[in-house]
Amino acid sequence: MKSNSKYIIIPVAFVVFLTSCNTLEKSSMHGFNSGFYQLESKQKSDQNVYVEVTDEKIDVYHQTKKQPDANAFLTISLKPSDSIQISPVIFKKESLDIDITAILLKYRPSVYGLPGQMTTDFNIGLYAGWRHDSYKIVSRSDPLGKNHHKLNNWGYDFGLFAGPGATLISPFTTQNEVIDEYSGMIIQTGIAGFIESNIASFGIAVGFDSLLNSDREVWIYDKKPWVGFIVGIALN
Repeated sequence: MKSNSKYIIIPVAFVVFLTSCNTLEKSSMHGFNSGFYQLESKQKSDQNVYVEVTDEKIDVYHQTKKQPDANAFLTISLKPSDSIQISPVIFKKESLDIDITAILLKYRPSVYGLPGQMTTDFNIGLYAGWRHDSYKIVSRSDPLGKNHHKLNNWGYDFGLFAGPGATLISPFTTQNEVIDEYSGMIIQTGIAGFIESNIASFGIAVGFDSLLNSDREVWIYDKKPWVGFIVGIALN
């Protein structure tokens, strides 16, 4: 049963990984939506602006008393055009990030003289952190003289997560106090940091696990720190 469980968990984890990265990649590439941003450019000092994003263009408005002005002071076409090439501009934004997460790989350091372990046990969690996004728009001219504007973005965030999971309880993980093997339910908590770009979104987590039965007294990893590779699917 133990062997079969591992063969099932690894493919499932791999599918979750691909799905998560694909979802987050789409979120990263299309996450530049209408809203309030901080504009950075070489010509002027940083300024607070409101950005209206459509399929064809980006209109940028000055803010007056936290409200956008009536007329846009900058329009950036998102389709090839004969417009004047613009210098790179950067829009920055900070926001609350809420994700459903999974730690795909979890490394448990050596304890009690036993070797460290790398595990892929099933787990999920709810993550909340403070996110920083940067959207850079650059323009390039093609051989026909038309300008193309490209959006590049990257972001990072740090926060907390918690959720349920499963772990192998065995003679090894209990120093022979438990003879049989079974999957025990845990609650995991910790901190994580994500890096997000046009290509992928991933992070590193540090956490602790608490076993939810009486064998917690002999489980060698109860409330011991681990390091893991984390992915998430955005909820907001």
